[in-house]
Amino acid sequence: MTARQLDYRRGGRWKREAIDMRSEALTMRGPVHGTADARRVAWGSTAGAVIESYDFIGFGTAAALYLGHAFFPGASPVAGTLSAFATLGVGFIARPLGGVVGGHLGDRIGRKPVLVASLIVMGLATFAIGLLPTYATAGVLAPILLVTVRIVQGLAYGAEWSGAILMTYEHAPWLRKGAFTGIVQSGFPIGLLLANLVFLVSVNLPGDWAWRVPFLASLVLVIVGLIMRAKVPESPVFQDVRDSGDLVKAPIAAVLRDDWRTVARGIGLRIAETAGYAVSITYLVSYLKSEKLASSGETILALCIASAIGIAATVGWGALTDRIGRRTVYVGVTLFAALWAIPMFLLVNTGTLIAVVCTVVVSYGVCQNALAGSQGAWFPELFQAGTRSSGASLAYQISAMISGLTPFVTTLLFLGMGWLGPALLFLAFSLLGLVSALLTRETWGRAEREAARAAVANSEPAAQHAA
Repeated sequence: MTARQLDYRRGGRWKREAIDMRSEALTMRGPVHGTADARRVAWGSTAGAVIESYDFIGFGTAAALYLGHAFFPGASPVAGTLSAFATLGVGFIARPLGGVVGGHLGDRIGRKPVLVASLIVMGLATFAIGLLPTYATAGVLAPILLVTVRIVQGLAYGAEWSGAILMTYEHAPWLRKGAFTGIVQSGFPIGLLLANLVFLVSVNLPGDWAWRVPFLASLVLVIVGLIMRAKVPESPVFQDVRDSGDLVKAPIAAVLRDDWRTVARGIGLRIAETAGYAVSITYLVSYLKSEKLASSGETILALCIASAIGIAATVGWGALTDRIGRRTVYVGVTLFAALWAIPMFLLVNTGTLIAVVCTVVVSYGVCQNALAGSQGAWFPELFQAGTRSSGASLAYQISAMISGLTPFVTTLLFLGMGWLGPALLFLAFSLLGLVSALLTRETWGRAEREAARAAVANSEPAAQHAA
């Protein structure tokens, strides 16, 4: 690799001397037309993402509706909810460690092994939650076991994302990487939809079965996901790095030494999405229930509608970044989210079902889906191929610590300031994302898109697929 290519890769400035130089620099994206397995990789990665999202999100729904009473019965309703959200946050705190381990292994031994291992661990941990004794039968041991299993969930989920995204990104064609990674990111709303559909049905089951059944049912999804992922081939970019002898011995250390600023900006970008989701969806579910603005069934119905729309929305937002750039979408959406903070709560405070549904749909379909859809391609492009798994994982998962504690903090803010506290917190997260987007380089601007189109026009699809 030439010094000029490396400078381009790290975001340095150099004069536009020739379009073929840009095309050459784009080769770290994988085959120009993508591999013959690109679609199968995308759907295999998405299948696992669906299952892991189902598992992880299901815990958030259960925490908001059931776990406070089942595992912390001696507390007041508010204190019980705080305890359940604190347990939810423990899993998020564990995610960066999972991201470090998964990112390191992804850069050292490959993306595929991380995909399979994380899915197995996540599935077993989630199934175990459905078998846990409650406080009524095991006393203080019950919440201890819940926290322990939750930590295991967080470790597995932290390792999952980079493997799924990078496998898809590095197999996908240059001009459609946003759309392909958007498919994987849509695993989040698909998992949310499945989880809430199961909760919508199980809400009528007696006693603890209302929350046990969704966790136990995840085992079927895990088996399906493992079958699909077992057939996914390794990333061509990782194979090239490995075959050329360019594997980085300590990728985490290299990222922190050379790209720590990019990691810091990535954390800010990610917080706007995931912490914003924690306020506008996770906390809002509890708020609607505690303030008697909507029943549990109505709340889950709103979530189901929003997540169904979000499946197509996430892919659509990802595809839009292929056309106008990653940062352009991010800046526009974070600005909108900042303006949405106060109206979001004013609408749900009306207590009407249509207002609740519309609020959840906008909060999820725009404020979360658009940012998630943009991240799928933007985050991998911010890091070098040899440390991409580690860098993307760090940026993506460190923010999870803040996000995981957000429902807990939001509940405290509500106690002190009413609904305005959570609204201002959402505003702050949105502004942080906006500033971070403005400070982060565009990786798919007009010049990059022109260079990629030129490379595609001058290459043979068959040869690329054969490679």
